[in-house]
Amino acid sequence: MRQPFPFSAIVGQEAMKQAMVLTAIDAGIGGVLVFGDRGTGKSTAVRALAALLPPIDAVDGCPVNSARIEDCPPWAGVTSSAIVTKPTPVIDLPLGVTEDRVVGALDIERALTRGEKAFEPGLLARANRGYLYIDEVNLLEDHIVDLLLDVAQSGENVVEREGLSIRHAARFVLVGSGNPEEGELRPQLLDRFGLSVEVVSPRDIPTRVAVIERRDAYETNHADFMALWAAEDEALRDRILQARAALPGLVTPGALLHDCAALCIELGSDGLRGELTLLRTARAFAALNGDAAVGRKHLRAVAAMALSHRLRRDPLDEAGSTARVARTLAEVLP
Repeated sequence: MRQPFPFSAIVGQEAMKQAMVLTAIDAGIGGVLVFGDRGTGKSTAVRALAALLPPIDAVDGCPVNSARIEDCPPWAGVTSSAIVTKPTPVIDLPLGVTEDRVVGALDIERALTRGEKAFEPGLLARANRGYLYIDEVNLLEDHIVDLLLDVAQSGENVVEREGLSIRHAARFVLVGSGNPEEGELRPQLLDRFGLSVEVVSPRDIPTRVAVIERRDAYETNHADFMALWAAEDEALRDRILQARAALPGLVTPGALLHDCAALCIELGSDGLRGELTLLRTARAFAALNGDAAVGRKHLRAVAAMALSHRLRRDPLDEAGSTARVARTLAEVLP
């Protein structure tokens, strides 16, 4: 099976790549929404992220990737306490997927052949401690959106059907991509994404030529191309691990909390999720850059991706949400 396109080899789209790396440092940021034109590398970046992410340690045979044997759900019947290293799961949730496929269902084969009621885990079980990717997320059916909202809120999947009562952990980073021309995203789901970035097709010839050259090399001379970029991906993976380790020790000045609140009030964002996400993202960005303390420069760097999708529409303001964030930053954090 051919390896995914290297993450470091993706040309341009720096905001999209940075957002994905920041969620790899702190999964609590809450996921990434990528909206933009077709053919701008959205799906390629997600596939590449799967290969870039550091592996996880999980109990051998646990269907929900538990880190400890005591965390394995009783219905799984896991008896081994052996810990194995496995890739961070990145699970696709396709359009048109059934509810049973998402949350899990009765194992029909065992029910028919043995007369036993057993649970067959779904996509949410496989995505635990990893990523759940939805392409064309704005076209997802409403009842699946409702399911995802419930699970994202609780971090637990609950299945009650056919005499089964099943619970298991379902904590994952949600990544969605889509084309805004094909429909808007429900506000409830939009708010569940920690970060949002817009991607556009490059408008300059050198960038477009670089994209063509790298994709052609990947297709025609795969082994050499992968070897060429392996060191870059490995270096980025090491930076992610170092940033994870540095997060707990970062200094967060009290004045920075005031800055977060002032910025969100001025922008008119609803609730407090904006401030919390902005702070976590700024910390992850500071850790990625090897800084010992979080400052205004980190807030400025991540404010657009953390807040632009949380703004109320202003019919009297023709500027886009990203431009509104940049303008407010200049006013509130000069």
